[in-house]
Amino acid sequence: MSTLIHPSAIIDPGAKLGANVRVGPYAVIGPEVEVGDDCIIGSHVVIHGPTRIGRNNRIHSHAALGDDPQDKKFRGERTELIIGDDNVIREFCTIHRGTGSGGGVTRIGNDNWLLAYVHVAHDCIVGNHCVFSNNCALAGHVVVGDWVVLGGYTLLHQFCRVGDHAFTAMNAKINADVPPFVLVGGDYAVPRGINSEGLKRRGFDPERVRQIKRAYRTLYNSGLGLADAKAELAKMAAGAPDIALMLEFIEHSERSLLR
Repeated sequence: MSTLIHPSAIIDPGAKLGANVRVGPYAVIGPEVEVGDDCIIGSHVVIHGPTRIGRNNRIHSHAALGDDPQDKKFRGERTELIIGDDNVIREFCTIHRGTGSGGGVTRIGNDNWLLAYVHVAHDCIVGNHCVFSNNCALAGHVVVGDWVVLGGYTLLHQFCRVGDHAFTAMNAKINADVPPFVLVGGDYAVPRGINSEGLKRRGFDPERVRQIKRAYRTLYNSGLGLADAKAELAKMAAGAPDIALMLEFIEHSERSLLR
């Protein structure tokens, strides 16, 4: 099947569309936009460049991708949006390009689901296999790991990080780093345990889950200060890759850790 473009769509001559791409009515694809094979671009979608989109992505109606960042320091420098493969981006999502002072790139990985009205701001980095529920908003420079689930209306303060397999409850407001495997909720968010159900669904065996629970209790329920808790986690990390992942995340936290 060849690329199928609706007659009402506007495609800049400088855009590059791969094989089997479908573009719906009234979509606008600007210069310096690359769209990979087998993508579906819905009606009224607007994509500004420089933007690179991988293969087999489904972008639903009225999404706006690759526009200028909402940052007063932005002066029109050349920055990018890079989106991987197999993502679903639902209606009215907005994802902005990076800024020159923030690394220059906003990046979305593979196999993510961004539900309606999600906003991903400039210079954010999103991993793989994530689900962002309706109306989540990531401020600039946020980093989200793999297999993260953000409940509806989750808000993330700029420069926060969320570790692999973390889970946020609906309406969570997050202003500090969320370690891997941790479930948080509230306004402002506080730790509520580990993401046990998510780990089970992803095939974590009971021993791995038990180790993660033990690490959580050390970090949050033991009464230890952060330095002492890290020392205990370091002992537990030998032969336990999941604990080592938590410890590495904590060691590289530049904002305060959500505790």
